[in-house]
Amino acid sequence: MYTFQVRLETPFAQSVARVREALRDEGFGVVMEIDVQSLFREKLGVTDQPYLILGACNPALAREAIARDPDIGVLLPCNVVVRSASDASVEVVFMDPEAVLGLTGEADMVELAGEVRTRLLRVRERLHASPMGV
Repeated sequence: MYTFQVRLETPFAQSVARVREALRDEGFGVVMEIDVQSLFREKLGVTDQPYLILGACNPALAREAIARDPDIGVLLPCNVVVRSASDASVEVVFMDPEAVLGLTGEADMVELAGEVRTRLLRVRERLHASPMGV
């Protein structure tokens, strides 16, 4: 698997705010955002459910990764998808950094990815444990 996820029972906008706050509390900033729903509406003329890709970055850990391997930037940042599910809930899907950074085959990079994964798992657990607010 290359992802892990959590399902929220809060409205989409509130879920996005909760994800941002939980990421921030673990030292991540959102360095990019892609509103896939708007992109598809604008470019393809179709209306889909809300689907947002957040590029989460922990600057200290990203700097360490880049110092170890300058090419690692092609695998950064850690993407987090927030999407509406068909049952009116919201799914938050996290990229598993161990699966992705493990592509390098470098033991020290896999170790660093483990730290990032641990932090993202805490974000997921925080969201899961607090269904109505972070």
